[in-house]
This record gives sequence, structure tokens and C-alpha cells, in this order.
Amino acid sequence: MDLEGKVILITGANSGIGKATAKLLTEAGMMCLLTARNKERLDHLAKRLPGAKVVAGDMIDPALPQRLVDTAMETFGRLDAVFNNAAVMNIGSIEEADLEALCSMVRLNFESVVRMSYVALRHMKAKGGGFLINTSSLAGLKTFSHLGVYNGTKFAVEALTDALRMELAGSGVKAAVVEPGRTNTHLFDHWSEEQKFDPAQGMLEPEDVARCVRFMLEQPDEVLIPRLLVMPARQPR
Repeated sequence: MDLEGKVILITGANSGIGKATAKLLTEAGMMCLLTARNKERLDHLAKRLPGAKVVAGDMIDPALPQRLVDTAMETFGRLDAVFNNAAVMNIGSIEEADLEALCSMVRLNFESVVRMSYVALRHMKAKGGGFLINTSSLAGLKTFSHLGVYNGTKFAVEALTDALRMELAGSGVKAAVVEPGRTNTHLFDHWSEEQKFDPAQGMLEPEDVARCVRFMLEQPDEVLIPRLLVMPARQPR
């Protein structure tokens, strides 16, 4: 994809990987439609990104995906790519985990990905082209103690996206996942000190993942990278 003049929708855009990706792709010539819950932070980011537009909302809202696609078409007249990135990471032991927080995480990390994926892909198939990138994780490839539900959401994203990739083959529409290892984002802000990762084992920066997203988008039409795993060089597992 030649990124100049193309339009991308980015969910979870006001911090971390989403924010870094919006900045990098704007520099590459794309126009961004940004969504997240915090409108103030979205507006602050959009002021620094030429042509960017914002729609504040909660991805758990079933009506939001269609509103985002409609806004892209009304504002830009096109929608070329979606980076489905909004997520949270709630963990805990069987005894201590907040069950409501875990179930809310399932709705955001998977149900909202399903809704956004299908709404976007229906639009893209009708137009004859487009690219969906869902954010998975190393935790979508292997399990970790106390992360069972988070693992489950990311394994589900992996399965969903690969099934969509197969269904879309030959349609001109692509679907793929980016799979970050430990990344320096706000996902871990609510963790206790005992739960947090050892910094000596390395952390990616959001900009590292953003470069991977750009690399996937810029491949020729006949090339698809269906999965791109990126990890800190010092992360042992």
C-alpha cells in the first residue's frame, strides 16, 4: 500500500501503541481517524497530526464501529485501513482476580474486535480493497500463569483474524495481526509492584510496534504478512 493520502482508523489511539502508530503513519502521509474514550487526550493528539479527526467513544458500545466507518466516509470519502488496537490487561489469581473486570476485558479485547472487524471488512469488501490489522500479543501465542483470561482474549483474536484472512484471500482485502511482547504502555499502570515485569528483561517502546504496523501496510499488493511477532531482545519467554 502506498500510504500517501490513505485513511486509517485507529482504536485505542490516545496513548501507547495507538498514539505512536498515529504519529508515524501521519508522517508517512496517511490521514487518521482516531478513537478512544478520553476526548480531551484525543483532541490534544489530533492538534499535532495534520488532517486527523477524532470520535470519542467506548469500543464496547455496539453502535460505535458503524459510526466510525460512517465518519471516515463523511470526513475523508474513504477508509483504507483499520488498526484495531484498543485493549486492557487485567490479571490475577483465581482467588484474587476481579471477575467483573475480567469479563469487561473480554468484551473490549475480543467482542469489540469482532464488531469492528466485521463492520470494517463489510465496507472494505464492498469497495474492493482495504487492510485490517488487529493487535494481538505474545500472550496470544503462549499462556502465562495469572493471565488466563487475557490469554484467552488474545488467542481468540489470533483465531478470528486468521479465519478472516483465509475468507478474504483473493478479495483485495487483507487481515493480519501484530503480536507485541512486553511493551512500555499504560496497560500495566494498575498492576502491583510484585506483578510488574522485571525491566532488566527489556521492554519495547510503542514506536517499535508502530514501525511494524507501517511495515505490514507497505508491503506490495501480492504480499501479506499475516502475523508479525516483535519482542524485546532481552525478553527470555
